[in-house]
Amino acid sequence: MLKGIDPILTAELLFVLKAMGHGDEILLCDRNHPATSLAATTTHGSVVSLFGCDLVRAATAVLSVMPIDTFVDEPVMRMKVVGNPDEIVPIHTAMQAVINQAEGRAITMGAYERFDFYEAAGKCFAIVQTSDPGPYGCFLFKKGVL
Repeated sequence: MLKGIDPILTAELLFVLKAMGHGDEILLCDRNHPATSLAATTTHGSVVSLFGCDLVRAATAVLSVMPIDTFVDEPVMRMKVVGNPDEIVPIHTAMQAVINQAEGRAITMGAYERFDFYEAAGKCFAIVQTSDPGPYGCFLFKKGVL
């Protein structure tokens, strides 16, 4: 156990977060996301599993050590609701609160249509899959600098 480090941040996840550079993206997703098949296209090439953990808890832990990019207008991206792209589901609102709290300011969250999100997620550095039931619990976070 380490002081000041959230206990859900596994050694594997801390390694991934440390290895990421400015502008790299990490995907935090729910249990429904095709994380394993998508992982074959990512830089890290595997899924870091945080089963037993929901998205809010995972994002709170990750953002306790990872800064959000300040050089882009939308450093966090989510998936739009299929058939109703303007709809905001509860996890979107909850995640917005987590992000704003972690950064101490309002962060603009952008959104992609489903297949555009999958394409963007396929280029991310790594994937962190939670056991959150979703739906639409898929978020890309762009790493900033300290």
